[in-house]
Amino acid sequence: MGGTGRDGVGGATGSSKEHDDTALENSAEVQKGDAPTERKIQRLFRNSELTKKIKICNDFGAGGVSVAIGEIAPSLVINLDAVPKKYDGLDGTELAISESQERMAVCVERNEIDYFIAEADKENLECVHVADVTDSGRLIMNWRGMTIVDLSREFLDTNGVQLSATIKVAKADASDPALDKVSLSEHLASLNVASEKGLGERFDGSVGAGTVLWPFGGSQQITPPDAMVAKMPLLEGQTNSCTYMSWGFDPYLSSRSPFHGAVDAITESVCKIVAAGGRLRDIRLTLQEYFPKLGQDPSRWGLPLASLLGAWHAQHSLRLAAIGGKDSMSGSFNELDVPPTLVSFALAPGFASHARSPEFKLAGSTISLVKIERDRDLLPDFEALKTIAEAIHQANAQGDIVSMHHAGSPGIGAGLAKMCFGNLIGADIRTDEDITASATLCFIIEHSDALPPELKALKIGTTVSEPKLTINGESHTLCELQAAWQGTLEPIYPTLPGIPETRMIEVPLFTTCMRDHSSSAITPPRVIIPAFPGTNSEYDSAKAFREAGAQAEILVFRNLTTQHIEESVKQLAEAISQSQILMLPGGFSAGDEPDGSAKFIATVIRNPRVADAVMDLIKNRDGLILGICNGFQALIKTGLVPYGEIRDPDADSPTLVHNDINRHISCYATTRVVSTQSPWMALGQVGDLHAVPLSHGEGKFMASEAMVKQLAVKGQIATQYCDAAGKPSMDPRFNPNGSVAAIEGITSPCGRVLGKMGHSERAGKQVAKNIHGDKLQPVFKAGVGYFS
Repeated sequence: MGGTGRDGVGGATGSSKEHDDTALENSAEVQKGDAPTERKIQRLFRNSELTKKIKICNDFGAGGVSVAIGEIAPSLVINLDAVPKKYDGLDGTELAISESQERMAVCVERNEIDYFIAEADKENLECVHVADVTDSGRLIMNWRGMTIVDLSREFLDTNGVQLSATIKVAKADASDPALDKVSLSEHLASLNVASEKGLGERFDGSVGAGTVLWPFGGSQQITPPDAMVAKMPLLEGQTNSCTYMSWGFDPYLSSRSPFHGAVDAITESVCKIVAAGGRLRDIRLTLQEYFPKLGQDPSRWGLPLASLLGAWHAQHSLRLAAIGGKDSMSGSFNELDVPPTLVSFALAPGFASHARSPEFKLAGSTISLVKIERDRDLLPDFEALKTIAEAIHQANAQGDIVSMHHAGSPGIGAGLAKMCFGNLIGADIRTDEDITASATLCFIIEHSDALPPELKALKIGTTVSEPKLTINGESHTLCELQAAWQGTLEPIYPTLPGIPETRMIEVPLFTTCMRDHSSSAITPPRVIIPAFPGTNSEYDSAKAFREAGAQAEILVFRNLTTQHIEESVKQLAEAISQSQILMLPGGFSAGDEPDGSAKFIATVIRNPRVADAVMDLIKNRDGLILGICNGFQALIKTGLVPYGEIRDPDADSPTLVHNDINRHISCYATTRVVSTQSPWMALGQVGDLHAVPLSHGEGKFMASEAMVKQLAVKGQIATQYCDAAGKPSMDPRFNPNGSVAAIEGITSPCGRVLGKMGHSERAGKQVAKNIHGDKLQPVFKAGVGYFS
């Protein structure tokens, strides 16, 4: 599934080489991912009937065909000529070793091959028969009529030549070096402590409607949680089951003592899960190692051995297993070496209702410190950690904990500051602890009731309503500390666009209502949701409509061949003609490049057969159309909003352009209902506020002032970005893409076509618990209710 090219040749071997100034000319090209194809593979593998037929499945990671297929069975004949290619000209060796992230090797019974190929075709995936399992005991590869590989499996199973090395492990020294004392502001500004929000917002945090803890929480959307928490993805129904995932690694400690670095990496990753609401005994680990080139130097060989011994010691003491891992021994460039690196990733099942975010929630709460001691070798008291972790879990499950944070490598001072930032709630602290020292065995807990005695919690202060952090009598305004924390990476990963705010065009509220019911009752209404290459919100949209009472169907638009396109156009037009609602979901159609988003969707809509079905839906059959994000971009490119008909854009037509910050944004925004004349807005009231997630690179609504006023007079401006008080704003903190007149959504003149940027479909129970506001916008329920 997916073609191969030279971009993945030698990736694995190249990652294990010692590099020098000639690396760019002589090393392998890193494999290029293909996110739309990967998404299609995910869709295919959600077919339960199909997945039950898979005997073995490998991705084409390191080694490409030779490994992904070569390790599937003891005896194989591989036909390299059948391997799909991105372009011609690849020789047998390139076909055999090229890696690519968007390809999977799947082993099925011979009589299931045709079925598997047909199911892949339905998902717009290329699937071919490339190899046969035999009983020869040999791995054979054929190319252009020649056998270019013929190896005994017995030889392969020996793992080749056995090597030996002399290892020297240096004496461990985990003591903190004497460092110059720094202020809390300076500490917050240090590279390993500074905010990474500008980087994090480049990744979609809301897709799947399952994110329990938003990556940056609180009313200010700034406090990062200790762990990623995500609900189990369901196509129907609700669940409280979720997964927790965290990581741990301190490069400074690992440089001084790889043994202690590995111990603390595992300990920190585990403590983060506990602080977020997971249970220690449910955790499993996966480790990522990365070391300097080892060569023949015994002391260099001692680095990974010390790390692995440290990891084993921590795992054995906590009784936690590592279920996977990945190594890369290539961290050298000329005279430069990476620090000895063992990163621990911790994962655990749990409940979304137990998830806790770190930001302080209430003024007047007690702040306590729970600390696990170390022994004389500076190793954690693991028995105490297990006892305390279980006590924390029980207290949290009983609702005794308001917020919680694992201080970790950044220390107690940075932890307190980040807890303050989220909701601008200050703290008054008294403590004898070094607030800038690493604190991988410390939990900071906000609570109202007494904590269990097993925690041996030490009260260190209280939360206060004034936005300042006072530690041992020394006060810092949260504004000052936040500026230091965010300032370091702001020039590299900006959180604000750095351009002046434009004048706000006033938009009056529009209270006149149009007809809010269809001329014919159809229960349940049928919704057709086309999934184009790059679409990623079809599941969320279908689930939202089904929960609102509709019959929703997803139609995959195939475009691998001309015949696929012709068939898909016909199928889509027929599906629209049999549906009451057309939903164009979000995503990044055709990768959103080159030159603008949703071009592919707009081109399909303009196809005469599809265009006729669309216009018949809204002109003759009283149907509805909804486009969110990528779907909104398609609606506006075709003229369906704001004109209510498919037409070519002119100089006066509104459009959607790149966000002011000139990058993808993933955040929550508060929107205000401006007009309820659209059936889609019929269950709301003018002035209603909702918190909706945004995820787009081109979401800035652009129109002339005359056009904005024209839309406002007609009640076609459905929603605007606004501040927490409900006032529309051009402030980029509230209007993240810089939309003119703070416009988030508009309708057609008839109101039955709605386009909006905010992902109203990505809402659900326990979703984004650490974000303020009403996240359930009743758009889908109103659309379904229109036909009742």
